[in-house]
Amino acid sequence: MKLFTKISLSIAAVSVLFLNATAEETKTTKQGVKATITEESLGLRKVDLYGEKEVKPEETKYSKTYAGSGHKIDRAFQDAPPMIPHDTEGMLPITIDNNQCTSCHAPEIATSMGATPIPVSHFTDFRPKHKFDGQKFEKSVDNMKNEISIKAVEQLAGARFNCSQCHAPQSEGQLVENTFDPEFTQPDGASKSTWRGTKLTEGLDTLKD
Repeated sequence: MKLFTKISLSIAAVSVLFLNATAEETKTTKQGVKATITEESLGLRKVDLYGEKEVKPEETKYSKTYAGSGHKIDRAFQDAPPMIPHDTEGMLPITIDNNQCTSCHAPEIATSMGATPIPVSHFTDFRPKHKFDGQKFEKSVDNMKNEISIKAVEQLAGARFNCSQCHAPQSEGQLVENTFDPEFTQPDGASKSTWRGTKLTEGLDTLKD
């Protein structure tokens, strides 16, 4: 009896899986006609999933525009990190001993180089300085301050030093169609960030040290 029950349950489970698979293979169009979903439509390559002739995606081509050309790319959305519009050959990766971005984008020389200056936010340290002597840990601020302190620094803040963690080179390749249409909150949102001036600390319960 137990064996019969197990067999019955197995058959029922297989039937459910089969029905689900069949349901996933078809979709109902606006006209009410069921259309088969082909394997070619499932992947980004849009080719036979068992074939190996077209495994390579569309070639991605990065900009070869020289640094300082003045070419800029609109931001993808409000306050999005700007894309890098120029060639980065030989500039990456950024290391603690080599950050070529600052040679053009440092605020004191950016204008003369025709480059966008690094903003004030990148010269602001938002990390609290806790105390730890090897045995006792002591917070620099209390919990009600959310462990946030803000202090202007003369050099790039450590969290901002690796430019390529937020800023990436723009490429011409398009794996999938981009239909996103941004709505900027500011008239100049496509070219400028709102995270500047008093906006840096607006709404934050902070301790300035």
